[in-house]
Amino acid sequence: MSMWTKPPGFPSDTTSQFRLLNHRPQAAWSGLIGAFALIYCQCLAVAQTPTVAEELRQGAEALHQGRLEDAAEAFTSVTKSSPQFAEAHFNLGLVREEQGRNEEAMASLRKAISLKPRLRGANLFLAIAEYRVNHFDKAIAALQKETSYYSSDANAWMWLGVVQLAAENPAEAAAALDKAARLAPDNVDILYHRGRAHLLVSKNSYEKMFQVDPHSWRVHQVLAQADAEADRHEDAIAEYHAAIQIAPKQPGLHEELGTEYIKAGKPELADAEFQQELEIDPNNVLTRYKLGTLETERGQGAKAKELIEGAVRQNPGLKDSAYYLGRAEMELGNGEAAAEAFNRAISAPDTDPEIVQQAWYQLGVVYRRLHRVEDAQKAFATFQRLKDEETQRMQGRLKKKREASGQSAAPSSAPRNPQ
Repeated sequence: MSMWTKPPGFPSDTTSQFRLLNHRPQAAWSGLIGAFALIYCQCLAVAQTPTVAEELRQGAEALHQGRLEDAAEAFTSVTKSSPQFAEAHFNLGLVREEQGRNEEAMASLRKAISLKPRLRGANLFLAIAEYRVNHFDKAIAALQKETSYYSSDANAWMWLGVVQLAAENPAEAAAALDKAARLAPDNVDILYHRGRAHLLVSKNSYEKMFQVDPHSWRVHQVLAQADAEADRHEDAIAEYHAAIQIAPKQPGLHEELGTEYIKAGKPELADAEFQQELEIDPNNVLTRYKLGTLETERGQGAKAKELIEGAVRQNPGLKDSAYYLGRAEMELGNGEAAAEAFNRAISAPDTDPEIVQQAWYQLGVVYRRLHRVEDAQKAFATFQRLKDEETQRMQGRLKKKREASGQSAAPSSAPRNPQ
């Protein structure tokens, strides 16, 4: 069997990083522990004796202020005076977990669960403690209980994904983190871990594909895509040729090869590949559109217009199509139609900013040909303004990069946190 060699562009194997405590979601952790402790202390103290209520208040206040030993002392006292009070054991477990005393934390949390199996957060924090000591199977079991009891808790789903990653189960991690992302779409911790999970799923899938059939056209296709994403267009072209040699009639390959030819500055070869793709799949809208834009750049107005209009009929939402249709109308001398198309491109909310800038320039040219001098001047002035703004943004980004480079090069006396 051929040995797997990681091609350029494949993600590196970073599963082991999830075993490190420093890689847990710090922001989520800091908010979780205080919130749970305060909720239980404030809501449940009402049902206790005045002494217990005061000890709970003192414990919550100490935890909030970071006086962990004082908080532990207060909660321990409550567990002794009210040994059946599950929430007291829970709060003590939170303090011990914050102190890094994970075995003691797990004992307190298990006691809380034995007294109240569905106590919210108990299985979550038990799982985190188990995770910290590399008991991944136990952590997963606890988190599965938490998510079954509280299926709308995004943090529980996130931690299930984190632990599944640590257990080297990226597919299961991705499923859990997808659920977390649906519940909390703007949580950066969830988005980070979700991205890592899907990268590992992708990497594992590609590795398996290579192992099963290293000579498959799919292997050449994915290598070509990795080369294309890294702007190694000649390498991508070679891999696409290898794929086509194995599967010459496979839909999509000629289109992808044609796109690489465009990026490599070989429009004639791109044209041939797009034509070949349409012979294989006449309903390929994207290929028809790409061929139309290519014909526009080559000055073939009539052919470009026919292709672009045909593609738009099949998919009216094709991005930037109005701009290229305007270019085709210009080539045909249809000034009014070109102006209308460029105005549509400018007003469309999803038009690429660079295309908007070029549309203003082309609109100025069209207005000048139509002897609409004032409109032409306004269009050219808008084009120049947009171009100047772009230049300023580029200079600003360059300045920030230089400043960041200077800062990183300078020696620092401050200790760095482990990463």
